[in-house]
Amino acid sequence: MKRPHRQRRSTSADPVIPEDVPTELPANLKRKVAAKRPILGHVVPKGSISRKLKPTDLSRGGSDAAQLRPQGQSRDTQRYNNPSNLKILGGTARGRKLESPTVYLRPMMGKVKEAVYSTFTSFGLYDDVGGNINSCKTRHLDIFSGSGSVGLESLSRGARHCTFVDMSMDCCSTAERNIERCGFDGWVEGGIGSGIGDEGEPQARVVCADAFRALREPETVGINPDATYDLVTLCPPYEEIVYADLIDAVANSVLVGEDTVILIEYPVELGSLPHVIAREDGGALVGIRNRKYGRTVIAMYIVNPTGARETAESRPEEFISL
Repeated sequence: MKRPHRQRRSTSADPVIPEDVPTELPANLKRKVAAKRPILGHVVPKGSISRKLKPTDLSRGGSDAAQLRPQGQSRDTQRYNNPSNLKILGGTARGRKLESPTVYLRPMMGKVKEAVYSTFTSFGLYDDVGGNINSCKTRHLDIFSGSGSVGLESLSRGARHCTFVDMSMDCCSTAERNIERCGFDGWVEGGIGSGIGDEGEPQARVVCADAFRALREPETVGINPDATYDLVTLCPPYEEIVYADLIDAVANSVLVGEDTVILIEYPVELGSLPHVIAREDGGALVGIRNRKYGRTVIAMYIVNPTGARETAESRPEEFISL
């Protein structure tokens, strides 16, 4: 049974929806993907012998090679190094180091994050950034937020507000500490033209909840379903979700509106995401970027594009192959 939809925020221009949009997602997205990753520094014991071996020596396997730790499980903070040495790359908090949770995470690589935010900036998401937190109107929803590094980068570059969603209490606590560390614990004024109520909202908010529930039933986890977001980022644990379910949840969420930009991170093993994704209300997500960085792929979509984001043009050629 299809879920009822609330009226979404509209603009003066009519959305430009491609014709003949497939209603079914490809079969490769409907099953969990096997996306094993090689040993990385942030999941290898400090004193592991594998750190002393050459890359060619690791192929021999055996007890000499360090074990890959599963994402999301607790790490021994006394034995294992800081997961990623995360820091803010640009904006008002540039260079600020971030705390990492005590669970194993694979955060967005620095070079990828730099490229992503360069693209977001070109879309005009951080236009009108001035000397106060009310200048930029962009509201960001960071799903699978982990330490909060993706959303904090957005706030540093001028986003008006960011909601961080993660189901791990450890990650949520870490994100809250990082918000305070970066100085993003202020208050945003509401009122006419703000898209939020008169009472305003915190500059950053952490919600400890299941990602799918937050997207499908935001009011049940304390997210205002009437305040839509301009930017949604989804960086899930590759092997723990079914991408078809995730795409359906975000595409049909009441939290997105016309010209909302959606980022989906996925592994190259999944194959390319489709260029256009149908919505239950007859609208669509149109692919505007699909770039590969090693074995990580970043896809960006725009919801029911009106043409207001002139540089966020449709790029079907990027969704053909990886």
